Amino acid sequence: MTDVSKKTPGLLLVVSGPSGTGKTTIVNALGKRLDGVFSVSATTRPPSVGEVDGREYRFLSREEFAEIAARGVFLEHARVYGDHYYGTPQEPVLRHLAEGRLVILDIDVQGAVKVKQAMPDAFMIFILPPSDQELLRRLRDRGREDEASIQRRFAEATGEIARATDSGVYDARIVNEDLQQAINEACRLVQERRGRWGRWGVAGQ
Repeated sequence: MTDVSKKTPGLLLVVSGPSGTGKTTIVNALGKRLDGVFSVSATTRPPSVGEVDGREYRFLSREEFAEIAARGVFLEHARVYGDHYYGTPQEPVLRHLAEGRLVILDIDVQGAVKVKQAMPDAFMIFILPPSDQELLRRLRDRGREDEASIQRRFAEATGEIARATDSGVYDARIVNEDLQQAINEACRLVQERRGRWGRWGVAGQ
């Protein structure tokens, strides 16, 4: 029997984008369609309602996070959103890549830059809103926060877009004007980058 994993190299996919761009929905669809493996990040922030340790994130104390970081366990780690730290464990990423899998990281620009430095072959996609006005509308339509918090998130989002442009690490940008089209475009780009069109069938097409 032929060992497909030896013939098909793994691909590390990094997807970034600010709140309100539909990034999480696109990332989840990519994982389902292309049989991707999601890397579970570690964080020092407390769990949100419904989040489970080891599923959405690995929730750590600041002391635990610092000890793990000092051992060089993270592929990248950074202080994000004020006082919380996030990091990507390196071992599962390298293991899945060695198995020939598509490994998906959903991280911010700061982390993406560090990943690109450590792993230059990573494929980087940034998700954009159609316009600033549409981004602000989407943040308001979520109905989760007051106007002051929405304006703060909007400022963070526009700053993240500027940092992505300045970083020069992203291989592709997708404007999410129509969600289904954005998902299809993301799948197409990943398959094209992988160079194995027959490796995965894109569901629903």
